[in-house]
Amino acid sequence: MRRRLVLTGAAGIATAAVIGGTQTGDPDLVVPDAALGDERLEQRRSDARGRTVEVYTCVPAGHGDGRGLPVCLILHGGSKTARDFPALGLGRHLTAAVDAGAAPFVLAGATGDRLAWRPAGADDPQRMVHEELPRWCAERGFDTARIAVWGWSMGGAGALLLAETFPGFARGVAAFSPAVAPGDAVFTGADRLRGTPVGLWCGRDDPLYRDVRALHRGLPEAPAAGGYTGGRHNFGYWSTVVPAAFAFVASTLT
Repeated sequence: MRRRLVLTGAAGIATAAVIGGTQTGDPDLVVPDAALGDERLEQRRSDARGRTVEVYTCVPAGHGDGRGLPVCLILHGGSKTARDFPALGLGRHLTAAVDAGAAPFVLAGATGDRLAWRPAGADDPQRMVHEELPRWCAERGFDTARIAVWGWSMGGAGALLLAETFPGFARGVAAFSPAVAPGDAVFTGADRLRGTPVGLWCGRDDPLYRDVRALHRGLPEAPAAGGYTGGRHNFGYWSTVVPAAFAFVASTLT
């Protein structure tokens, strides 16, 4: 299926692009048969990154432009950018979660490149997510007093690190197969996650499985959601646990 994705700039609609639905490189990708709401890919100037970045937002179908809804910020893995989110079916997963009974929320994410969501000289994707992305969401009328964070692989580690660096910023953190290792910043800062609900998922066939389980044991509180089933380090697996993650995210934002 092909669909129209509105590509806008900060000042308004610049052009429109048609993007294929599931050209992701993951043949086992699961995308629900759910309606697509207001899904946009915008270009914004990021002072934190010193460049123009692409910013993705999506509202569940039936909720208009999303005004007043809380926000789940997306931190992508190393092989994806915000431009890939529509083909991953994130907007349809969002509507499906709401149709299944989850409280509605908005998805929002920006391209951080392959910097592991940490500063690299003057380029600071973590600051972009912490300061600029919420401001861009507020300009759209989203409720940025209620924020959760979700990421996978490199972005899963980045989501956890963001919550550790700014305790209280996120009401909940969902991480798929986070790229962590004992002794790294996520492990050493894990105590700062106390009081923040964490959802942790990883496939048992993932090379990161042992390290993720070690992180699980090192958390100050047991994960509030998550699980470990058969699956590899790809969206073929991650797309099967998106429904549980979105239900968890919604529960932290109500």
